[in-house]
Amino acid sequence: MTPRFLADENIDPVLVLGLQRRVAGIDILRVQEVGLRTADDPTILEWAASEQRILISRDVKTIPDFAHARVATDQPMPGVFVLAATLSMLTAMDELAVIAGASEADEWADRVIYLPLR
Repeated sequence: MTPRFLADENIDPVLVLGLQRRVAGIDILRVQEVGLRTADDPTILEWAASEQRILISRDVKTIPDFAHARVATDQPMPGVFVLAATLSMLTAMDELAVIAGASEADEWADRVIYLPLR
């Protein structure tokens, strides 16, 4: 299955729009679109898991810990991409476009991946 994404509230909407323009048919939603704008991290991760969506976030302080806790307790965790604070929007779009077009969703399950990939 092609990866499906959920952009955390700290992801610039321009990044989401850029991905939608670059990758035909990309399935990406923003937390604001699904009523999760003020939800806490565990709730967002639970929703992402129930919808089989990989979370994209810039939150390096709390999201990774909550994601790892889900894995440690055998809860579903489709994956998290954490964008470094120094990662440009263009590079983020490039890397996420490649991931969306050249991988399967299950490749990212139970993983927290920091972008840029090296």
